[in-house]
Amino acid sequence: MKPLIYMVCVAMLAGQAFAAGSRAETAKHIQQFEQGLAPTVLVKGETPKLVPLALRMGELHVPGVSIAVIHQGRIEWANGYGVTQLDGPRVTENTLFQAASISKAVFALAVMRQVEAGKLNLDANVNDYLKSWKLPDNSFTAEQKVTLRRVLSHTAGLTVHGFPGYEAGAKLPTTIQILDGASPANNPEIRVDTIPGSLYRYSGGGYTLAQLLMRDVTGQELPKHMHDTVLVPLGMSRSTYEQPLPASRAGEVALPYRGDGTPVTGGPHVYPELAAAGLWTTPSDLARYALGVRDALAGKSKVISAATARLMLTKQLGDHALGPVVGGSTARKYFTHNGGNEGYRCALVMYEDGEGAAIMTSGDNGGGLMYEVLRTLAQVYEWPDFGPSERTLADVKPEALNRLIGVYQLSDQNMYLVRRDEGRLVGNVIGNGPVALFPSSDHELFARDANVVVNFTADANGAITAVKHSINGFEHADCRAE
Repeated sequence: MKPLIYMVCVAMLAGQAFAAGSRAETAKHIQQFEQGLAPTVLVKGETPKLVPLALRMGELHVPGVSIAVIHQGRIEWANGYGVTQLDGPRVTENTLFQAASISKAVFALAVMRQVEAGKLNLDANVNDYLKSWKLPDNSFTAEQKVTLRRVLSHTAGLTVHGFPGYEAGAKLPTTIQILDGASPANNPEIRVDTIPGSLYRYSGGGYTLAQLLMRDVTGQELPKHMHDTVLVPLGMSRSTYEQPLPASRAGEVALPYRGDGTPVTGGPHVYPELAAAGLWTTPSDLARYALGVRDALAGKSKVISAATARLMLTKQLGDHALGPVVGGSTARKYFTHNGGNEGYRCALVMYEDGEGAAIMTSGDNGGGLMYEVLRTLAQVYEWPDFGPSERTLADVKPEALNRLIGVYQLSDQNMYLVRRDEGRLVGNVIGNGPVALFPSSDHELFARDANVVVNFTADANGAITAVKHSINGFEHADCRAE
């Protein structure tokens, strides 16, 4: 297989104005980022090993990466790295990627606009609005109804996590065929199989139902409605929900690649599930969406009011709000979403105080890479979340560590194995690969290459139990649209 060639393109955001002081600060931030990606764990007293982005792109077979960084309430810089395809042009800040499930967070803004206008009620039965198709009732909907509040927060009890899309040129299903799982749709039928409102379960199927509902209520196809009510007002001039992308824009695209470095057959998949996975965009445009939501919180948006924006960012079950996921401390709240289509992985994080980033990649292995980028940006900009964990390496006698060797049942019922391998401790959930473990005390081990800490406690009889947990990571479910 011919190796991918990874070029680095640094392209400052065209037309961006900076004061002299902020221009120097921006250059410093970019330099800090481009020194190399931060490790998962920083060990106190050790010099961290920084890995160049281009090297990680090559190792993971991710040919293209694009980044936009928000600082002090504005897009501070936007860079493209790598190439749009093998032996092709460089990625720039204007290169298009599929936003995958981040499409949902942007779509939710249009729904909330209709709610504010009084045309939709978040707590009404969706069948009150659906005209061209009805969600079949059953014993679950007899107890509780499917509502837009529940659909947007993934608590409606609807099936189908995500969608694989369709190869270019394939016959595409209608939205109703997708909902019914009818040919040529390649997904099961989308139905209620648990009591609505009883649990959180990610459902791209629910957003496809909402897509049809919006068409029935507005009388517009989603690409036009999103263009007129969200994309244009927020200045997202390069973005579109058109699927397939018009042929005239094919030259703007970073083509998708598999994890082994081979291109996705036929190029980008087509996603008629527009609300769930259909947005074509750039990191800079995603940053404009995030800034638009922040402006709305401050009462400075023509799209939705401050009250509606706060409602949109209010947790329902778990950390999911109405579209985005929310987290952070009271002082540093953020909203976020990630996504994955065939050959694309992306992430968006926005702190309400004006800090954030959008990262888009053109490879199936881009999920891990985008978190490495996010971790490094968190360190450069001193965010309270997403950055490297800090641990202290303790000098613990071997006999004390040997006490921790064994098989443990974790609270999630998984079995966790701790053993020695070539003189070092390793641990893993049975069925997964092992990771090296290091002591931070005689009763706690940590991994350097993963956000994993294992705590051990002994009862009065000397029996040792273990608790494994992850730290400083995305705590919400993977939002891949597949």
